Amino acid sequence: MTIATKVNKKFATKNHQGQTNGFLVPIYNVHDDFFPAGMAPQQVYLTVISPRQIKGPHLHFIRTGCFTCIKGNAHFILKTESGYQVFYSGEDHEFRSVIVPSGVPAALQNLGEDEAYVLNMPTPAWTPTMSDEHTADFSDFDFSAP
Repeated sequence: MTIATKVNKKFATKNHQGQTNGFLVPIYNVHDDFFPAGMAPQQVYLTVISPRQIKGPHLHFIRTGCFTCIKGNAHFILKTESGYQVFYSGEDHEFRSVIVPSGVPAALQNLGEDEAYVLNMPTPAWTPTMSDEHTADFSDFDFSAP
């Protein structure tokens, strides 16, 4: 199984006088063809990971996720048929987006001393009646060595 990832380029923004006043990072554009047909995001939400903490591991059988760390730095650990795959995202990692297909267990870990802000853009969108979050066993993964 191949996990899709893409770098999200950072662009400086400028004010009316041409002075840099910040930056923007395009995360999703329908014209990118990053998502497989029929798998474009149906929801976008922010999840915040406390310093050095882990969210998950968990698994979805219905939903596909697409994660992008937009503040701080995190890594996404996916447990695939070929073993663990680790993908870095955030300010020091080109704001990489990672698609996590349904059926692939994942954990998200903050690598820094400040909160990490991670966008998740899943499909299908979550509903209160959806029962699709399952625990996953990552007991053989060393979270102390990012």
